[in-house]
This record gives sequence, C-alpha cells and structure tokens, in this order.
Amino acid sequence: MRKFLLLVVTLLIVGGLGWWYLRERQLPAYGPAYREYAYVTNGKSNTVSVIDLRTFQPAKTIRVGSEPTGIAANSKKNEIYVVNTQSNSISVIDAERNEVVATIGVHAGPYFIDVSGDGKRAYVANSKSANVSVLDLDKRLVLGNIRVGPAPGLAQVSPDGFTVVVSNRGNHTVSLIDAAQLKVRSTIPVCQEPEDIAILPDSSKAFVACAGTAQVASIDLKTDKLLALLDVGKTPVDLALKPDGGELVVTNFDADNISIIETSTNEVGGSYLIGTHPARGLVTSDSSRLYVSNFGSNTIAVYDIDIGKLIATLPVGSRPDGLALSRSENYLLVLDSQSGDVTVIQKRTPTKLEPSEYSLLTMIPVGVQPNNIVVKSFVLAKPVP
Repeated sequence: MRKFLLLVVTLLIVGGLGWWYLRERQLPAYGPAYREYAYVTNGKSNTVSVIDLRTFQPAKTIRVGSEPTGIAANSKKNEIYVVNTQSNSISVIDAERNEVVATIGVHAGPYFIDVSGDGKRAYVANSKSANVSVLDLDKRLVLGNIRVGPAPGLAQVSPDGFTVVVSNRGNHTVSLIDAAQLKVRSTIPVCQEPEDIAILPDSSKAFVACAGTAQVASIDLKTDKLLALLDVGKTPVDLALKPDGGELVVTNFDADNISIIETSTNEVGGSYLIGTHPARGLVTSDSSRLYVSNFGSNTIAVYDIDIGKLIATLPVGSRPDGLALSRSENYLLVLDSQSGDVTVIQKRTPTKLEPSEYSLLTMIPVGVQPNNIVVKSFVLAKPVP
C-alpha cells in the first residue's frame, strides 16, 4: 500500500509539473475551427468522457446507455458510436456538439463496433444473440441481423468493405460475411476462444487471436481457407498491425511478452519480454514505435521496432488498458481502468536539460471503470464566428 501511495503522489507531482510546462510553453497554432477530442467509455458510470486534446482538459461528460464498452469514430463524418452492452443499443454522438443525437437498438450482448471505410455502415457482434447487426449510419437504422456462431466476440469489416470477419467464441469458428449480400458465405473452424481480429490493408488475409490455445489463425479472404495456426505466447488478447501490413504484433497476456508475425509468410519472427500482463498494443503510423500497456505492472512499454528492443518503461495509473495517439502522435493517451483516469505521455526531442524522449504530461480524471478510447479530429463544418 505504501508503494502504491508513493507512486500516486509521484504521478500527481510529475503530472502537475507537466501541466505547468504545457501552460508555459507555446501550444501549436490551431485554427479556430479545428477540434480534436478523445472519447472514453466509462463502463460503470454509463457515460462517455470527452477530453479536449488542444488543451488536455476535460470538455464534457455525455450520458449514454447502460454499461458502455466499445467505441468507434466515423472517418467520413463527425460522429462517434458507443456500444451500450446492458442496454443493447448504440448511442450516436455528434462530435461537433458532443451530444447524443440518436440511439439504435441492436440484439443482446453487444461489446464492440466497427465502421466501414466509406463511413456508411457499422457492424456489431451481439454475443448473447449469436448474430451480427448491420447498421445504416446515414439513416441510423438496422439493415439486418445476420446469424453467425455462438458468442461472437468481434465483427470487423475488411478495408475494401467486401467481407466482415466474425470471431465466434462459443464454437471456435470464424464466420465470413458477404457485406454486399448480407449473408454468411463461409464458416471456418479455427482455434479455441477466437476473439481479436486484424485484417491486412489489401484485404487479402485476416488474423484471429485464440486465447484458449495460444495461437493465431491466418485466413485467406480470397479463398476462405484456413492457411495456418501460428503458435504464440499464452493467452494472446490483442493484435496490432503495422500500417503497411507487413508485421503483426501479438500481445500475450499470460506470457508477459509479445510475438511478431511476418504476415506474408505466416511465420512467427520472434517473441520478446515486454512487461507484466500486457493487454493492448499500438503501432505508430511510421512503424517506428510500439506502445504496450502492461496491465499487471501499471506501466507502458516502449518498443523500438527498427532495432527490435525495449527502450523505455513508463509508470502510469492503475491497470492500464486502452491506448490512443493524438493526431500528431506526440501524445500517447493511456486508459487507466482501475484508477479511472487517462495518463498523457508526451514524446519530444531530447535535449541536454531534458534528455528523456518521453515524459508524463498530466493525468485527467474520467469515470468509473473506463474501458475504451478513441480520438477524433476534424474542422467544424460551419465557420466559427
């Protein structure tokens, strides 16, 4: 307990110094119509916290449905979608006003939502109904509910929009949905307890993490065939793809390591110790850095992908989980699920006075049991007076 209190005091002091530094230095010159927000789902508060990333201050708390979990941003319009697991619904947030403007009912037990690249559709796996709800985001209604396997965990749409990949935890299969015809075209047996999904940028392959067998399944989306079952560490829970799709980082929760898969050859290139109970991974847009939240040690691991080495371990709040980057990628946002806050870590150019590349900027309180985070940046459609 004494060590924990000391860590909290240290974080508050450093966070306060970081906020003073933020106030004193010159902020980037944002235009008056520019907005950049982080949205955090608070599972036990039934709210979404909005953080203004221009000032790193809380902007608003939005009441949504019961037990919000998954969240996604629309890349084509200024909307945010929140999955309300206990309410069996989706809240639509207008990002310009930060208000709920619609609620769409789905079936039982939704947890996650994925939005198509054209911004017109969303897909929600309903874990207690063994189906996937397909949403028309322009009309804000359900186009259809497609029967899949039992206890589907995720439904993820391919970048080309043609295929929806669904991980069915209840019978250890993957359903492939034809997005044009809104029906299952294939059901593929894979490995035990499939859940997280990663699809290559060219939509040629999908990778599915199976927590029950310490494996990742590789599936050819052109032929609908299982290509390989790749052995990784114990309890793979998260897949982070490099932007070019060449490598896939697997976060192995109970092995305290990551595995790196060469996606073209379906080979595990290596495994590297990363921290205690790593939960999520996030790769920067230039593929130079991997950030991993260590749920069991209250730290963030910084892994240099180019040299293949862990270069920093940074203390954060209690039980770090979800990760997001600001648009500039100079700020890493860490969701601390137990302490109910977001830790902001700044990446900067080292100097003689400040030789560290990373520093704790501030900690922002959110709600109870935050579980997911997404960032949305945009320019207001109407000019600011």
